[in-house]
Amino acid sequence: MAYPEPERHLLRARHLADTRYAEEIDVAAMASAAGLSRADFTRAFTEAFGESPGVYLLTRRIERAAALLRHTDYTVSSICFEVGLASVGSFKRIYGQTPTQYRASNPAASTRAMLPRCLFQEHGRRLNRTFREDSPAAAG
Repeated sequence: MAYPEPERHLLRARHLADTRYAEEIDVAAMASAAGLSRADFTRAFTEAFGESPGVYLLTRRIERAAALLRHTDYTVSSICFEVGLASVGSFKRIYGQTPTQYRASNPAASTRAMLPRCLFQEHGRRLNRTFREDSPAAAG
């Protein structure tokens, strides 16, 4: 089903959910950002984006939690608090696994740690290099 192009006020509300998902925002706050009543906002948002604003906000939080589970070694409870999830039940409904099982099914974050290029360059440099500092015995 093709949805109509969302209007600016709906995009503003969706942006609020995308950027401030970890805060205590809810559908009422999103409706306020759009300048609509909660009922009108819910209807318009669902029509424009194909899912209710509450589901959209919950999905953003769970997606962020999944990314943190894959890329960090934070505890599950600290991740839930960081992304604004009150419980992990929704995570299991969407991913089919508990957060702990999800983390175990992905490689540990420490195996994919990003190192700055300068560390690789430093490690690859020769230890005894000189710049026109050859000894007189070697030159002769």
